[in-house]
Amino acid sequence: MDIRTVGIVGAGQMGNGIAHVFALAGFDVKMNDISEDALNKAVALIDGNLERQVSRGKVSAEDKAAAMARIRTTTNLHELGPSDLIIEAATERETVKQAIFEDLLPHIQPHTILTSNTSSISITRLASRTDRPEKFMGFHFMNPVPVMQLVELIRGIATDEPTYKALLAVVEKLGKTAASAEDFPAFIVNRILMPMINEAVYTLYEGVGSVKSIDESMKLGANHPMGPLELADFIGLDTCLAIMNVLHDGLADTKYRPCPLLTKYVEAGWLGRKTQRGFYDYRGEAPVPTR
Repeated sequence: MDIRTVGIVGAGQMGNGIAHVFALAGFDVKMNDISEDALNKAVALIDGNLERQVSRGKVSAEDKAAAMARIRTTTNLHELGPSDLIIEAATERETVKQAIFEDLLPHIQPHTILTSNTSSISITRLASRTDRPEKFMGFHFMNPVPVMQLVELIRGIATDEPTYKALLAVVEKLGKTAASAEDFPAFIVNRILMPMINEAVYTLYEGVGSVKSIDESMKLGANHPMGPLELADFIGLDTCLAIMNVLHDGLADTKYRPCPLLTKYVEAGWLGRKTQRGFYDYRGEAPVPTR
């Protein structure tokens, strides 16, 4: 099918990035959030990020203006109903995602493809709560969306081939690369990445190294662009913990047990960059390790 219109649920970190790349690729985008303020901030952020691309010569001023004109916003979820493709990019809680899809169902078109940007939750289970499991997929973008090249495509047990091929074509139109993953906990990227981050937290918890020494070791010793604890702060410690819990619950293997220190930071509300404190304190001029 020819996908032209895209509805995005959630105007947060992932939602605004997804809106950015779709609008730039020529799709008509309608972005929804329960907060008008969040929508206004998202549009301003997209405008700023596109302006940065213009200043670097990656996007023309005309393309930026055209992309911004393709983005509309609404606080009414039902207004996404006419979309050819809907991408849910709400918080990483299954009950929230299920409620969104249940609310959408009476308003969408027979041909509408439903997708979730979930980083770990079962696509098959989410799809089973809708009226179209064959037209439901995982559509997992990496953060920051405008920069990262990869998109994970996750088929549920009922997803049909035309739906998969339609999304494959969308990824190609976005100028990104698709990686097909089976519907098992955390898929590919987070199945590998999150246990590494969790092990880095254990290394800190057990006193093997400090925040600084752990991050410097992985940056200089393994050529990682960002240390694992710095990366955890960037992702959000609550998100890291949620994905580790999905892995632990879904695979029933003790190697995926979340580190108690990660749990403690989340309990304290120290979730990383978004709360100004995590494994680093971001309230000063430069980040300072908290341990």
